[in-house]
Amino acid sequence: MFHNMVSKNAIIVFARCGCCMSHVVKRLLLGLGVNPAVHEVEEKDEVGVVRELEFIANDGRKVQFPAVFISGNLFGGLDRIMATHISGELVHILKQAGALWL
Repeated sequence: MFHNMVSKNAIIVFARCGCCMSHVVKRLLLGLGVNPAVHEVEEKDEVGVVRELEFIANDGRKVQFPAVFISGNLFGGLDRIMATHISGELVHILKQAGALWL
């Protein structure tokens, strides 16, 4: 189920329901002009979703929420989004993925 979501969206955020860090990621992306697909995960479903996302990522990294996939690949969470935004790389990455057209 999630494999299709990841592969069909330039950017998708898997977010824990009610999580402030997930909210920050979504607001930052919206502020840059990106309208990311967002899948909110209920607490009772977290373990299964994490397992499936780690299988999709297939790179040995542990998935934590929020989990951002760009161009079908696990990009990271809040720390990676913030670091690439601060360094100025995030806009370029989003443009390459087709998630931002400016």
